[in-house]
Amino acid sequence: MKNLILSIAFLFSASFTFAQSVFDKFEDKDDVTTVIVNKKMFEMMSKVKVDTQDKEVQQYMNLLKKLENLKVFTTENTKVASDMKSTVTSYLKSNPLEELMRINDDGKKVNIYIKSGASENIVKELLMFIDTPSSKDNQAVVLSLTGNFNLDEISALTEKMSLPGGAELKKASKGKK
Repeated sequence: MKNLILSIAFLFSASFTFAQSVFDKFEDKDDVTTVIVNKKMFEMMSKVKVDTQDKEVQQYMNLLKKLENLKVFTTENTKVASDMKSTVTSYLKSNPLEELMRINDDGKKVNIYIKSGASENIVKELLMFIDTPSSKDNQAVVLSLTGNFNLDEISALTEKMSLPGGAELKKASKGKK
C-alpha cells in the first residue's frame, strides 16, 4: 500500500513538473525573447502600496494574488517557431485543455486554450500560441499562465505588462462570458 501511494505521488509530481517545464527548453535559445514571472514576484507586486480608490488598479492588484506563473517565449526564427508549434501540439495531446478561441487574420494565427477551474469563469491554466508564418514579420509567441483567475482579469494584465496577445485575450474574455 505504501509503495502504491508513493508511486501515485511520484506520477503526480512528475506530470506537474513536466507541465511546468515543457516550454522551458526555449528559455536559453539565442533567438528567443523570454519573460518569466514566478509566484514570488506576483506576491511581491501585489503588496505594493497603491491608490485603493482606483478600481482598475485594485482589480489588477487582486489579480496578481491569484497568479502562479507567467511564461512568454517569442521568436522570429522559423526553425524555433516550428519547434514551438510542435511543442504546443504535443503539450495539448497530453494535457486536457479546451480550445477557447481560434483566429486566422491575414496570416496571423492565434490559438487560445484554457483549463477551467472550480467554475466555468475560473481558469487554472491559459495557453496561447500566436504564429505568423506567412507574413514578412515571421513571429511565434507562446504564452503560458497558471493560477486561479478570471479570464476578464487577464486581458487587463497583458495590457498593463504590454505582453503579446493582449488584444486577442481581450476578445477571448468577451467570448467566454
